[in-house]
Amino acid sequence: MRSSVEIYDINTRECEVVWQTEDLVEAPNWSRDGEFLVINGDGLLYALPLDEDDPEPELIDTSFAVRLNNDHGISPDGASIAFSDHTLYGKSCIYLLGDGDGEPRQVTDKMPSYWHGWSPDGKELAYCGERNGAFDIYTVSTKGGSERRLTNGEGHNDGPDYSPDGEWIYFNSSRTGSMQIWRMRIDGSDLQQLTSDGYGDWFPHPSPDGSKVLFLSYDADVSGHPRDKQVWLRLMDADGGNVETLFEFFGGQGSINVPNWSPDGTAFAFVRYFPTTD
Repeated sequence: MRSSVEIYDINTRECEVVWQTEDLVEAPNWSRDGEFLVINGDGLLYALPLDEDDPEPELIDTSFAVRLNNDHGISPDGASIAFSDHTLYGKSCIYLLGDGDGEPRQVTDKMPSYWHGWSPDGKELAYCGERNGAFDIYTVSTKGGSERRLTNGEGHNDGPDYSPDGEWIYFNSSRTGSMQIWRMRIDGSDLQQLTSDGYGDWFPHPSPDGSKVLFLSYDADVSGHPRDKQVWLRLMDADGGNVETLFEFFGGQGSINVPNWSPDGTAFAFVRYFPTTD
């Protein structure tokens, strides 16, 4: 499997290859200054420079946390990074690193918890948690403490990401039978279904200006969000209108699991995969 980290320009509608490797890397997340992407590979995080012709990923020191999954993201002020890791407990736990923390600081007490979004003010995290077999959306203060449950077992609920105005949380849910994109107020109220078009839709990411939402679509008969599938990256208005398909590619799990827009909203990053052949 070859991984190709790429950038899609919204204005030109063209893809640019940033870096390719024979290793599996996933989930590019843009730095707040726009100078690098954060990617994960083999349980570790790397910074991939964007200002070099032949970039080499630079290891990000996460101390004891060496079994990270592909859920990570930089805080709105750029001072911290949130990530999910399995090292200490064997289950996904959310940590924060930076902004005065010498070591990763545990945020979630209950597990497994899979990070997905920062609130725009940097005070809360949104994540998917499995509790008694149910996958639901939760939020928690970046200082830790009790989690707040926003969905209640209506299907599989996953991939929460905040709108830039802090008014909405976008997420994907199978509560109607197939995985679709939804949004709700940050207290869990005013639930709205945004897609219902025969695809399996995952990982909604609002653009920095709040006008658009990017998401990943599978064929309807695909269960979960596996890698190594023909998938589509699609764009819609914030209220679910004007859905358009940007392009089809080979990917899925790892392609856009985390917020991936450039700070100015003119582009987004993703990972395309190329299957090896015998």
